[in-house]
Amino acid sequence: MSGLRVLGVALLVVVLGASALLAHCGVCGVAGAKGPKADKEGFVPLFNGKDLAGWKADAAAKEHWKVVDGVIKYDGKNRDLWTEAEFADFILKVDWRLPAKGDSGIYLRGSSKSQINIWCNPLGSGEVYGYRTDKNQPEAVRKAATPKKVADKPVGQWNTFVITMKGDRLTAVLNGEEVISDAQLPGVKPSGPIALQHHGDLIEFRNISIKELKKPEAK
Repeated sequence: MSGLRVLGVALLVVVLGASALLAHCGVCGVAGAKGPKADKEGFVPLFNGKDLAGWKADAAAKEHWKVVDGVIKYDGKNRDLWTEAEFADFILKVDWRLPAKGDSGIYLRGSSKSQINIWCNPLGSGEVYGYRTDKNQPEAVRKAATPKKVADKPVGQWNTFVITMKGDRLTAVLNGEEVISDAQLPGVKPSGPIALQHHGDLIEFRNISIKELKKPEAK
């Protein structure tokens, strides 16, 4: 075998080996094989500000859940918008705005029962409707699912939720005010996707990010 032929075979082996390695690691190092990178506080974007990557949005959904200038704008004419990924314990940050009086919410752990309400109601946003209205739950559970104060900004202005789920306990901070404090959600699933709720009204979301919390190691 000539020297040139040997060199050609060697180069082919190197190229094939590199291709196999890239395929195995999902093109490691390019835009992060494991998805978006976390910020300094450990939060990872759930919404990239450009499109609905990471969300279960088919062509029909994208006609109603539209991304405009870094904002998810929903016209109220489709269905809930769910994340592709599932989450157990986490801290979720999300900005939201009701352009007009309306109703929406955020579903946690794949269930509409564990919903953080966004609405124009005297109780204020943050209420966990599925637990507050469940007459089979103890009074303490229903009370804890009721906002302690109204922290909503006027309709048309942006609001910020910081929602923490640890086990079956929920804390919700709205615009810097703790409206739900360590509320117990009996029977809540250990993990599940997150959804932006369809309720037939206009709603907008932006700056959605999540920090997954590690459970303490068993002693």
